[in-house]
Amino acid sequence: MATTRPSAIVAPTPLRAVALVCTLSASPKPSSSQLLAEQTLEALAEHQVSGDVIRIVDHDVKPGVEADMGDGDAWPRIREAVLDADILILSTPIWLGHPSSVAQRVLERLNAEQSHTDDQGRPVTYGKVAGVCVVGNEDGAHHVSAELFQGLNDVGFTLPPNAVTYWVGEAMQGTDYQDLDATPDKTKETTDTLASNAAHLARALKQDVYQPS
Repeated sequence: MATTRPSAIVAPTPLRAVALVCTLSASPKPSSSQLLAEQTLEALAEHQVSGDVIRIVDHDVKPGVEADMGDGDAWPRIREAVLDADILILSTPIWLGHPSSVAQRVLERLNAEQSHTDDQGRPVTYGKVAGVCVVGNEDGAHHVSAELFQGLNDVGFTLPPNAVTYWVGEAMQGTDYQDLDATPDKTKETTDTLASNAAHLARALKQDVYQPS
C-alpha cells in the first residue's frame, strides 16, 4: 500500500513595497500620514513583504506629467523605487475634503506610466498592487480614497478588496492620529486587512500577470 508523503512547506514569495507619504510637512516634523504608512508596512511585513517609506516633500519633485522633468527633478529616483516594488502604498492627509496637493502631484507624475510599456505593450505598472492610507480631523476618508483609487487604477495599478485603511477624528477638533495613546482596534483591523489582501493579490499577479490587449 502506497504511503503519502507530507508535502513540503513552501515559503511565500518575498515581495517589496514602497509607501509614498504625501504629508505637507517636511521631516523631521512628525506626521500622522507617515505613522499610518509605517504601520501598514509593519502589517505587510507579517506577510513577508519588506518596504520603505518616502516622504515626498523631503524631495524636489517637480510639477508635470512626464517621468523626468529635467534638471534637479527627484521623481526619477522615486519612480525607480515604485517600479522596483510589487506594492505601492499612497498615504495622504485630508485637506478641504480632498487628498493633499502632494498626493495629486504624485498621481500627475504617475500619469506618465501610461506611455511606458513593456515588450508586450503593457504599462509597466501592470501587475503592481496599490493601497491607500488616509488620516484627517474631518469627514471625507471615503471621498479621498475614491479619488486616489481612480487615479491609481487609471495608471495601471490593481486594487485589492478593502484597499484603504484610515482614521478620521472628530470634526473641528485638534487631535491628530499621531496624538492617540493607542491605535484604535478598528483602524488596526483595517490596516491588517489591507496588508493581507495586498500581499495576496501581488503574489497572484507576480505568478500570472495580465495578458496584453
